[in-house]
Amino acid sequence: MRRAGFHRQHGRHAGGSGMKGMIVKLSLAAVVLLICTLSLFFSSTGTSNVQSSYRSEIHVEELWSNADSGGWRPSSAPRTHWPPPPNESNGYLRVRCNGGLNQQRSAISNAVLAARIMNATLVLPELDANSFWHDDSGFYGIYDVEHFIKTLRYDVKIVESIPENQKNGKKKKIKAFQIRPPRDAPISWYTNDALKKMKEHGAIYLTPFSHRLAEEIDNPEYQRLRCRVNYHALRFKPHIMKLSQSIVDKLRTQGPFMSIHLRFEMDMLAFAGCFDIFTPQEQKILKKYRQENFAPKRLVYNERRAIGKCPLTPEEVGLILRALGFDNSTRIYLAAGELFGGERFMKPFRSLFPRLENHSSVEHSEELAENTRGLAGSAVDYMVCLLSDIFMPTYDGPSNFANNLLGHRLYYGFRTTIRPDRKSLAPIFTDRENGRTAGFDEAVRKVMLRTNFGEPHKRVSPESFYTNSWPECFCQTSAKNPADKCPPNDILNIMNDELEKTETHANSTIS
Repeated sequence: MRRAGFHRQHGRHAGGSGMKGMIVKLSLAAVVLLICTLSLFFSSTGTSNVQSSYRSEIHVEELWSNADSGGWRPSSAPRTHWPPPPNESNGYLRVRCNGGLNQQRSAISNAVLAARIMNATLVLPELDANSFWHDDSGFYGIYDVEHFIKTLRYDVKIVESIPENQKNGKKKKIKAFQIRPPRDAPISWYTNDALKKMKEHGAIYLTPFSHRLAEEIDNPEYQRLRCRVNYHALRFKPHIMKLSQSIVDKLRTQGPFMSIHLRFEMDMLAFAGCFDIFTPQEQKILKKYRQENFAPKRLVYNERRAIGKCPLTPEEVGLILRALGFDNSTRIYLAAGELFGGERFMKPFRSLFPRLENHSSVEHSEELAENTRGLAGSAVDYMVCLLSDIFMPTYDGPSNFANNLLGHRLYYGFRTTIRPDRKSLAPIFTDRENGRTAGFDEAVRKVMLRTNFGEPHKRVSPESFYTNSWPECFCQTSAKNPADKCPPNDILNIMNDELEKTETHANSTIS
């Protein structure tokens, strides 16, 4: 359709001018097409072999194997020049890591990176005496300290405590200056504000230290350091590793098994504000817990559920698995605290999947009772879920346990995960509750086909770096993009030589 007034506006020059305009438009179109083509080419080479589309169908037997890696493999070793920590640091960094086991794990990784950024000597991180677990075992009670310090020797200097300062023949303790860091602080805060105080006082104490360093950092080497800490340096103590392996071995005697983090516990339900499915007495308990532990907020159950903010009930978990094709012979390990509402909520799940286990039912030894109290019990559950054939979180929002495991399983070799899209599933469950059950399984499968099962995929907010460290902590042996190429096999020898040169130079200077 012609635009009114076009010919009158251009008069007798309309024909020639129109032809020139047409040529210009065609030229512009050709340029745009060329730019788009080049953009697509370079984006495909930059992330070659990454999952570009979702599955067209789900085969249960395939889910018991690792997801397709697309030619990627985990690698957190440096790929550019990474000098060892200098002999002279700018001071000591103390941190107090608050929260549960996995929140502390992320905080420790951030603390190591903060020390590297500031050229600081890191004091072994303090773990908060957890208010939920009532556990004060600390770093020494959970992690292998010697392994931690040795693994990170190319990255930061670590001491178990701040040494006394020798001045005028007298020993004097260095008192760390206490600072409350801003949440998700940028690198500039550490290189300016924090470093200034460190140089003034000789040591700083950052507390609390949960989520105190920005996750998205435009420096792949810094991100790889986080992976070295989280997936290599942070190794649980030998007795925890031994017990976890014993449970996995016993579960595997009868074939592959699935682990589920059934986050249907009082603290998470109170946080989410999902009360209406409980009795008046249970609602009273949840509301009281919320009032005492969380900020006031308007919470409406149907609204929260519709946007995927409510943890899945045990029955909903069972219905999803059944719709995917898992049968009642599936062996499932449950990683969970005390389920709120008890047997009333577990009975429908158990009727669908009767072969349910936890660490107490698999291992009956005195060693188990002794070594699964508090944070150690969470550590055992973490390791069993890491080593399981399939892992399914039921609430991976603010649940650090699930988020860390998703990232660790990705790094561990793209181990299969089942991640329900609670927002998309909510109306399907609502229809079922209202008696509209026709096509339920097919509707669930359609939603799940649009989810990721553990393949490499682009990290999109609000997904955390600790949930998905691709592509920074992965590489390809035959990469088209040089940035994705795996480092040389002798990278540790190269780093060791660098460290020895630094130490030799320091010794010769002293002598």
